[in-house]
Amino acid sequence: MSAADPLEPAGEVVLPAAVRNRVVAIAAEALGRLPAAQVPPPLRRAATFAPARRAKLAGGQIAGLVETDDDFREHLATQVRALVPEAVAALEAGEQPSGPAERTEAAAVAWLARTPGWAAVVADAAASSEGSPERGHSEHARAALDKATAELASERQAAKETRAKLRGQIDELKRENSRLRRVLGQARGDLKAAQSELADSAALLARARQHADSAARAADAKLRRLETRVAELESEATGARRRARVSRDAEVVRLRLLLDTLADAVSGLRQELALPLAHGLPAESVPALEPGGPAAVRSVGRARSTDDPALLRELLDLPKVHLVVDGYNVSKTAWPTAPLDQQRTRLVSKVAGLVAGKGVEVTIAFDGAELDAPPAVRSPRGVRVRFSPPGVTADDLIRQLVAAEPQGRPVVVVSTDREVAESVRAMGARAVDSLALARAIGS
Repeated sequence: MSAADPLEPAGEVVLPAAVRNRVVAIAAEALGRLPAAQVPPPLRRAATFAPARRAKLAGGQIAGLVETDDDFREHLATQVRALVPEAVAALEAGEQPSGPAERTEAAAVAWLARTPGWAAVVADAAASSEGSPERGHSEHARAALDKATAELASERQAAKETRAKLRGQIDELKRENSRLRRVLGQARGDLKAAQSELADSAALLARARQHADSAARAADAKLRRLETRVAELESEATGARRRARVSRDAEVVRLRLLLDTLADAVSGLRQELALPLAHGLPAESVPALEPGGPAAVRSVGRARSTDDPALLRELLDLPKVHLVVDGYNVSKTAWPTAPLDQQRTRLVSKVAGLVAGKGVEVTIAFDGAELDAPPAVRSPRGVRVRFSPPGVTADDLIRQLVAAEPQGRPVVVVSTDREVAESVRAMGARAVDSLALARAIGS
């Protein structure tokens, strides 16, 4: 910032013509030193010119902006202090210039840099200019004329050299233009022929591509059909093999259990009956009425009740018997007031004690259709505990267990459910009431 006197407003000072011209010359020279960001937009192009050319072509714009734009003038003041430090130092020291030219120079520098007392310096230069107008104008005009003459000669010489240089360049360009025209004509002919060949090739390529695409689509469709069929056949073969393997394994297990059952039954009968060697034929042992003899008396036996624990114990003595228990049906019959977890624990423990040492296969089925996960039940050796899966009741699970057994193997189902009893009887199993098991385990 310049050390301007706030009591000396610039708007009240009128610059003489000589001082204004000098202000424009100094400002034009300082303009080239300003950073690009500090140059007003109207002067940015002129800032690239030489100082003399800048003052000549943009002097009016420079003078107007310097008088109206204080920020621009302050930026110029910084550069003026660097351009003419001696003049600024003399003004700040209060030294008085001697001649009219020195007064004009001092007034221009003081007005731009706003040195202390700048208004008085400008006024002194104005008074000096008014006292000898012809001399001041004459010197200024002569200096301007000399400067303009030198610039004109320089410009003419530069224009002459530029004209000669451009003439040579024009001749060279004309020769190059002729050569390029010939090359262009030949290139156009070649391009036309190439375009024709390209169009023919593109048509052939399009037809070939269309044919190839059609063939590829047909092949892909056929391949997909074949792949689908192969996948279906593989899936069917895999399923058939799996079903055959599962069925074969199930049949093997059933046959093995049946054979073991028959073998144990035969062995047990032999040991139990200790039959002697047979004599005669079976038909000879059939009794018949002798003429005149007494009539035979047919004995009538009494059927065992399904809630009789003795019947259950006799059934458990059958070889390879499978005992299937309707868990909650029995536990609620035996301990109706106990919590379910205690019912399960007691039932499993009691049944394990009942069949201990008999070689009986035991499966206890509990209803788990409404459970997220089956509860943990500790089952002793030889006792299988099963919870029905979601959506399946314990009754359905019992039917599945019975259906899984081979025909001929003794299966005993303990349940008071009438539908369960009738369905398992239809499948060849023996149904026993839950009360029989509850009494047998000593509930």
